Amino acid sequence: MIKLLLFGTIGATEIIIIALVILLLFGGKKIPELMKGLGKGVKSFKDGMKGVEEELKDEKEDLEKTLNK
Repeated sequence: MIKLLLFGTIGATEIIIIALVILLLFGGKKIPELMKGLGKGVKSFKDGMKGVEEELKDEKEDLEKTLNK
C-alpha cells in the first residue's frame, strides 16, 4: 500500500530552508515587526474567544433561570 502525504514530517533541513527563504523575503529588520504583529493578533483572537465564551455562559445561565421559573 502506497501512502501519499502532502505534509508529512518536517525535518531540520526543511525548517532551515523555510527560515532562509523568510529571511530573504522580509529581511532581518522586518522579522521582529512581523512576529510582534503576529503576537498581537493571537492575543486579540484569544481575548475574542474568551468574550464569546463568557457571552455563551451568561446566555446559558439566563436560559436556565427562565426554564426554572
